[in-house]
Amino acid sequence: MSLLIVIVILALLFDYINGFHDAANSIATIVSTKVLTPFQAVLWAAFFNFVAYFIFQDHAVANTIGKTVHAEYITLGVILAGLIAAIFWNLLTWWFGIPSSSSHTLIGGFAGAALAHAGMGKGFDSVFNVIELVKISQIVAFIFLAPIIGMIISMLITFITMMRNLWLRIGFILLMAAVTFYLFDRFEQSKMNESIGKYYQLDKLKVNKDNGPEALQIYNEKKELVNSIKPLVKQYDELGATRMAAQIKETIDPSLDEAKMLKSLKKADNSAIVWGIMAVILIFILTYIYVEKIKTPNAYKVSEMFKKLQLISSAAFSIGHGGNDAQKVMGIIGAAYVAVNPDLYPDVSAALKDLTWVPLACYTAIGLGTMSGGWKIVKTMGTKITKVTALEGVCAESAGSFTLFMTEQMGIPVSTTHTITGAIIGAGASKRLSAVRWGITINLLWAWILTIPVSAVVAAFCYWLVTQFGIS
Repeated sequence: MSLLIVIVILALLFDYINGFHDAANSIATIVSTKVLTPFQAVLWAAFFNFVAYFIFQDHAVANTIGKTVHAEYITLGVILAGLIAAIFWNLLTWWFGIPSSSSHTLIGGFAGAALAHAGMGKGFDSVFNVIELVKISQIVAFIFLAPIIGMIISMLITFITMMRNLWLRIGFILLMAAVTFYLFDRFEQSKMNESIGKYYQLDKLKVNKDNGPEALQIYNEKKELVNSIKPLVKQYDELGATRMAAQIKETIDPSLDEAKMLKSLKKADNSAIVWGIMAVILIFILTYIYVEKIKTPNAYKVSEMFKKLQLISSAAFSIGHGGNDAQKVMGIIGAAYVAVNPDLYPDVSAALKDLTWVPLACYTAIGLGTMSGGWKIVKTMGTKITKVTALEGVCAESAGSFTLFMTEQMGIPVSTTHTITGAIIGAGASKRLSAVRWGITINLLWAWILTIPVSAVVAAFCYWLVTQFGIS
């Protein structure tokens, strides 16, 4: 139990370090454009880091982190070594002002320590017996995809924002709003279906279905039950969670535990995120109309308009940062409890349902870390990649926040550092390609690529070190 307490403390320490290491992601553009002072900016970012606690309820990213290593190779020693390695690499890159990914540092450390545990103890035939290939492949792919998506969306937003015809600009914004609404509706339906499958323990029954005809029959019955519920998911927005749960019990499954199903459905509900995005879009549209049609526009008024809008875009990115990064530590703490008591907590999702203090502690820790700032990286993010104006800051932060909200819905842990860097590059390249200092960008890319393998190697050494103290 004492080792578990040490791991929880170290995990929250990592979360705190993650906050000040990645503070630059949220505040670099808003500081470099002088919209807020550095002190005001970190308070602003930290507040919205914590606001994410009330928005992201499904913990999809946390569940993914817990599944990157197969359960039989997760021990307290593995988690301890992974955390030590992640903290070391984060502090090292912060010291040299390198905006590396805290997320990938943690994932690389976790995987490297698990591989060391397997090699030194249990032995293994293949790396993929230890790590979950699909999850790791997704994470590695988004080392490149997250900044590219951020860059493309940033360029698109920048081009639309720079349109001279106001009504054409608003038309494109409304089109983007419609696409966003449709996309997030698909995410919600997918997560609802997954939640229903979890309620009926479909994954567990699938593993056991080969244990005789009775097990196969139970699996088929539950699968048929889940499939019969799925059409109702399409009506969720009209029915709502309460009526949908009641309708499932009334028409499909009389034995349904309504309260339990209701809780699962509400966690998958992303309406708070969607309507939040729609509200921000409406604010942007009304601001454009006010400045350009009601008021007489001039260069000063337009500049001031973008400075005010940057407060909103920076807040949105900070919410995405908190929601994405705090969950990674939640996944590690959840995995530690699974390792200690697998009968009580079969997976990270089950642990986080019971340990309600974990999300609150993690969001608090990352908020406090952000308040501590990370000035070395602010300089790299805010000035070295490209010179950022208020307009470009709005476009980059809007693109970055959208990418983070989207990937969180997909349950893919991405790097906020990679995402905002790609978005800043996109905003700069929209002016002209020469506006981006590509030499700096190439150096950052190498740091991103090396983070997971270097963290894994450091974690393997740390695991060997902790075994010398009898911890495995």
